[in-house]
Amino acid sequence: MTRARKELVSLDDTPYYHCASRCVRRAFLCGKDHYSDRDYEHRRSWVVERLAQLTSAFAIDVAAYAVMSNHYHVILRVDRDAADGWSRDEVIERWRTLYSGPLLIQRYAAGHALSPVELDTIDREVSIWRERLCDISWFMRCLNEYLARRANAEDGCKGRFWESRFSSQALLDDTALLACMAYVDLNPIRAGMAGTPETSDYTSLQARLGIQPDTVTTPSTSTASNPEPAVDAHKTPALQPFGGQISETSTPGASKILPFNFADYLELVDWSGRAIRDDKRGHIPNNLPPILQRLHIAPEQWIKASSGIEKHFVYAIGPIEKLQQLCTVLNRRWLRGQRACRQLYETIGTA
Repeated sequence: MTRARKELVSLDDTPYYHCASRCVRRAFLCGKDHYSDRDYEHRRSWVVERLAQLTSAFAIDVAAYAVMSNHYHVILRVDRDAADGWSRDEVIERWRTLYSGPLLIQRYAAGHALSPVELDTIDREVSIWRERLCDISWFMRCLNEYLARRANAEDGCKGRFWESRFSSQALLDDTALLACMAYVDLNPIRAGMAGTPETSDYTSLQARLGIQPDTVTTPSTSTASNPEPAVDAHKTPALQPFGGQISETSTPGASKILPFNFADYLELVDWSGRAIRDDKRGHIPNNLPPILQRLHIAPEQWIKASSGIEKHFVYAIGPIEKLQQLCTVLNRRWLRGQRACRQLYETIGTA
């Protein structure tokens, strides 16, 4: 039985969540459809462009993303403190970049004099918007609805575009965050779409390296009745910066800076990609990444986790103690994926 998303999100335990959405049946979000011989590569820009717009409006940052042929991944960080610090006018300005808002709000934004009762009404509406602007469900709704409408308009059809509601996994510590980021950035390599991380188009790692995608961004077909604005292929979301320090026990998210060094992360992703792609799961290279040594993670367990985030973990990733704490917060007896978490974290504290 599915559970409401709000019952699976606890910002007190972690602000980081790995979300993904997949297209229904054989619908193409991006890529080349060999059945109809249509090319949808230009749609990758739609995802990145929309992410850039949403991160500028929401109190939500993007740590990593990857746009695939029929699905996409994104790792989000919710910054509730930032939303709480916004003024009434800033909340209205941010919300109105996405929606026009009711007539009363439009009058207020235009500078019309309003009565105290009308201002109270506006404050109640702003309170609702403030909550929505730090809600991952609203973030994903604004992303998926935009993509579905635009794709259906281009295809000249109606109906469901996404397979189901988006999936969500809580990342309970730095290890979970690191493994999930590597998993997302390596998605195109595992799918055979690219040979190296730097050539993986429309991923966060490629964007961090300042490399522009090689894929074509001009649509192969157009619908005269539903013209779409030109896509800025160079517009990417502002990504969380690297530069923090690794912590084995603290809850991630205390700082806006990712708790890793970028050079270490690049080395780790490159090593993980070679191990996965060459099918050498048990092979340990001599230059073991220092970041794994600092976290006391066994390389074989790291490979298992970073290559199967969605397969081995379900609602959350983290030490078993933190999963049990999350169960208490969410009023649940258990969460699926506890065995995989025990295996990943079994060596922590023993080195």
